[in-house]
Amino acid sequence: MPNPSPSPSDDRFNHFITTPLDTLLAGQQSGQAERKCLDLFRRCAAEVPAYRQFLAAHHINPAGIGSYPAFQALPLMDKSNYMQAYSLPERCFGGSLKGADRIAVSSGSTGRPTFWPRSATYELDVAVRFEQVFHDSFRAHERSTLAIVCFALGNWVGGLFTTSCCWHLARKGYPLLVATPGNNKAEIFRVVRELSPHFEQTVLLGYPPFVKDVLDAGSAEGIDWRAYHPKLVFAGEVFSEEWRSLVGQRIGSESPCSDSASLYGTADGGVLGNETPLSIAIRRWLSTRPEAARELFGESRLPTLVQYDPSSRFFEVHEGTLVVSGENSVPLLRYHIADKGGLLGYDGLWAFLRAHGVHSLGDLGLNGDFQPRNLPFVYVFGRADFTVSYYGANIYPENVTVGLEQPDILAWVTGKFVLETAESDAGDKYLHIAVELLPEIIPDEAMKPAIAASIRKQLLRLNSEFANYTPVERQMPQITLHPFADPGYFPVGVKHRYTRG
Repeated sequence: MPNPSPSPSDDRFNHFITTPLDTLLAGQQSGQAERKCLDLFRRCAAEVPAYRQFLAAHHINPAGIGSYPAFQALPLMDKSNYMQAYSLPERCFGGSLKGADRIAVSSGSTGRPTFWPRSATYELDVAVRFEQVFHDSFRAHERSTLAIVCFALGNWVGGLFTTSCCWHLARKGYPLLVATPGNNKAEIFRVVRELSPHFEQTVLLGYPPFVKDVLDAGSAEGIDWRAYHPKLVFAGEVFSEEWRSLVGQRIGSESPCSDSASLYGTADGGVLGNETPLSIAIRRWLSTRPEAARELFGESRLPTLVQYDPSSRFFEVHEGTLVVSGENSVPLLRYHIADKGGLLGYDGLWAFLRAHGVHSLGDLGLNGDFQPRNLPFVYVFGRADFTVSYYGANIYPENVTVGLEQPDILAWVTGKFVLETAESDAGDKYLHIAVELLPEIIPDEAMKPAIAASIRKQLLRLNSEFANYTPVERQMPQITLHPFADPGYFPVGVKHRYTRG
């Protein structure tokens, strides 16, 4: 049987494998990002049936979009007006799933999953984000590295996406071996004991609270993490710099800015940006200066701060939330991802730092050998659509509501609650739900386990991310009972919010 002729995807793989990271990141210069957005728009208008219908519904003639300002005036797409309004094939190039070779799944508020077709070709942009972390932070091009994927495996976006991108790095020539125990602690420990002694460093990749659970449980089972020179890659949740320091102590880290990195990603857009030693150093500097953080971000609490390549994923800000454009099997054009955040230019952020007395990398605690990349920054506080992220799973208020609507529970509660993640003194995440009682109900400690069990049952039934991402021992929410109209959680005369950041 004759060999097939080379395809455009072959060319992309060859370009990724043979092109140094510095060259791959050079495309964000000289307005190329804006030009790529316009090129993607023209391609989508011509080749994506759903986008043609979307434009027609908004009375837009594609021929009239010839400049970046015109592109910025295009309507935002989101899950309700686009992803749920058109069939899956219609949202793909050519109106067909033939260009995709894999699928990812994310949970929705009703428990109905959302499917995101992908292809290995479009993963290469995401693989560059991993390469930045492994090259710039971990020096994995110089050190034999064992990468242990601790995200849930299966169709869930994190595990196989991470695995595939790490395989791409190994194919590029990084001395990298990828192990895939998923979120099974016993398997992770078996991999560490058998394989880590043969490598110069071990990288654990997973959701922040789960990685901490792995480190703590491993230590309890006699694993000496320091012996394996661990590095950590996180995704899915905002955490404090105090938490990073706490976890760093577990692994014997002496370089907090280069021993861990967080990825900012979504199921629909892939990995959109990554922490760098520079972004971490700036965030750690801000963590002790809440006044400066408030001036920069508008709030004293710290968001995730990452750098991104606008030629790969192009960001805009709409009413304090993020909008992204990028090429995927389901391409995104001005897609509203409902994350609260904003953008900072590289030069603008340095001007801010200089105005506050930071004049060099040394002032941020970085050594003179580090060379930062001139890439812009995006900061993310979290979801603006009232979801709460827990072990990487998006928890929706609607899921909790069903748990409170069971007949035996309804006799006690109004149906109002506040959903939030909290952190114990030991730095462990847990799901806290404050529940409002009916006016005539006196709180009874026996109510708490009944309410917690009812909510957990419905979360497992309705939210497949919760069922697959969250360790069994972390699934039971902690309940607090509050009297009717409790001013701390349920004040009268104020529109109720069911989540807290």
